[in-house]
Amino acid sequence: MLAKVESAAVVGLTGVPITVEVDVSGGGLPGLHMVGLPDPTIREAKERLRSAIRNSAFAWPASRITVNLAPADVRKEGSAFDLPMAVGVLAASGQFPAAALERTVLLGELALDGQVRGLPGILPVALSLSGRGKRLLVPAANAAEAALAPELTVVPMRDLAQAVRFLQGLEPADPVAEPDVSPAGPFSFVDYAEVRGQGAARRALEVAAAGGHNLLLIGPPGVGKTMLVERLPTILPPMSPAESLEVTMIHSAAGLLPSGFSQITGRPFRHPHHTASAPALIGGGTIPRPGEVSLAHHGVLFLDELPEFDRAALEGLRQPLEAGRVTVVRTQGSCTFPARVMLVAAMNPCPCGFAGDPRRGCVCTPSQFIKYRSKMSGPLLDRIDLQLEVPAVRWEEMTAAGGGESSAAIRSRVEQARRVQRERFKAEPGCFVNGQMSHRQVRRFCRLTAEGREILGRAVERLGLSARAHDRVLRVARTIADLEGTAEIEPDHLAEAVQYRCLDRPVIESNG
Repeated sequence: MLAKVESAAVVGLTGVPITVEVDVSGGGLPGLHMVGLPDPTIREAKERLRSAIRNSAFAWPASRITVNLAPADVRKEGSAFDLPMAVGVLAASGQFPAAALERTVLLGELALDGQVRGLPGILPVALSLSGRGKRLLVPAANAAEAALAPELTVVPMRDLAQAVRFLQGLEPADPVAEPDVSPAGPFSFVDYAEVRGQGAARRALEVAAAGGHNLLLIGPPGVGKTMLVERLPTILPPMSPAESLEVTMIHSAAGLLPSGFSQITGRPFRHPHHTASAPALIGGGTIPRPGEVSLAHHGVLFLDELPEFDRAALEGLRQPLEAGRVTVVRTQGSCTFPARVMLVAAMNPCPCGFAGDPRRGCVCTPSQFIKYRSKMSGPLLDRIDLQLEVPAVRWEEMTAAGGGESSAAIRSRVEQARRVQRERFKAEPGCFVNGQMSHRQVRRFCRLTAEGREILGRAVERLGLSARAHDRVLRVARTIADLEGTAEIEPDHLAEAVQYRCLDRPVIESNG
């Protein structure tokens, strides 16, 4: 007999339909044979299926069993096909009617005792089935996650026996639990009120948060660069429901949903180590998986010690930062992942860290200094809107009574500026904040007065700004004006924006 069971695989962020065909025949030696490009994890399912079926009080057929995963030209991986293969064996061997499988999609890993274990990548599959009039049988641990997909009947399964009873109409489905919402993030209990001094850096971070701009902080070790950046999520506005669903889908596909939670509501903050490879940052793998730049979608990607990253990895960020998405190409096809991030980076001014520091002398030679700075290409730096030098905190500031302005106060200004931008770009598809404006949108929304054009012209001449850097200065000036609540970009706004291009100024000489 032949049975067909609907299932699905995750390719990129898309659920791809997979049909599990099971044939149980009397001819040939008994055994289980799999075809259809299964990976080793699927091939190892033979023993899991046999034990799970027997321990669930069903009979394992003493026949030749052939399992085909169609379409045959799509490589399959993971243990999600355990449940559909087991159900297919039971249906093909006549232990329950195959007609009960109509319009039903099954996913789940089986334990040896028949329990159905949770899986990564359930949400992309659920979203691909939304509105198609099907029901999705998933592990009970993934039911709340799958239920985030609208217009889809989700059925949680505890074990193989329960799945068969449900399909036969002998047992109702368990109710789906409410989605467990993740905490706001690892830095939800910190506050900018704890930061002493660094007024210029705090202002730059506020501007970056308000306009979704990329930011680079340059300063000697111990001045608080990491402390400042770790508090950035506390001044970002909350995610919308659509953004939350998109972020949750990416983390689901990567198998990185927080343990015990089915929905991510706090903006992502990714902080990869500087030894991360290009595929780790950009995404990759035989079957492509999202990298750090996609896991930080709608949030912050923090690259500390920027020049220590592999240059090829950094150059790979250029296209995602510009387009808001990244395409990973492999011989079997390509996958596109969203990558709308705020890139925030930090670095020392030189290899020893003390170039330009009046309190400690730099010991780097000019060649060492130039080699260190050359690790970052001009095109990459052009994509960073704000570049700011962070000086050491003075003793008086460190010991002053009281702290700085709270994150809540800063966030209220950021949210107001974001509301202005949403209204501005409501007729501009794909653009939500000033940092995403195209050249055409810059020309439309960043018009300058005669005095402003003169200030920007002098800056372009003196600093040698590229056309891309010119546009980024205007975007930052637009954000500063939004924070001030003014419709026009004033000369003061433009002058402040130009000050955030410190790497376009003459290079700081080392003391070596």
